[in-house]
Amino acid sequence: MAQMKFLGCLFVAILLLVPLTSAKSTGFSYCNKKTDYAVKVSGLEINPYPISRSKNTSFEISATTSEAISDGKLVIGVSYFGWHIHDEDHDLCKETSCPVSVGDFVVSHSQVLPGITPPGSYSLKMTMEDGKKKQLTCITFDFSIGFIAEENLADM
Repeated sequence: MAQMKFLGCLFVAILLLVPLTSAKSTGFSYCNKKTDYAVKVSGLEINPYPISRSKNTSFEISATTSEAISDGKLVIGVSYFGWHIHDEDHDLCKETSCPVSVGDFVVSHSQVLPGITPPGSYSLKMTMEDGKKKQLTCITFDFSIGFIAEENLADM
């Protein structure tokens, strides 16, 4: 009986602590659900979450590839409340170790969003291409930037 009470208390403590973590595994979807991409994404983590302006934010994408990748790029498009507002390209080999062998790998990208970034709902589309511009994968996911910047909360 004491063991059940302990497990119950442990479960409640975990439920109370989980919302205080600063990273979030977020859902994503493939751009084309019918395409058999060479790179399969298995997870996406944003840290810290919620995203704050003027703070370094990292995006970590866990994936598996069925073919070796020697070079390539990430093409990122950002939409704000459904309106396309920004594009940028990144050298894949600066976001992960190249060459990428067949199997599991992680793509990590960090970026500081400008202090003038407006709060609200955003969508991000990330396409991975090899050096010959062959599309290896394409995912989309949503995120938000709060109305109150994190650094302002500390001042309250």
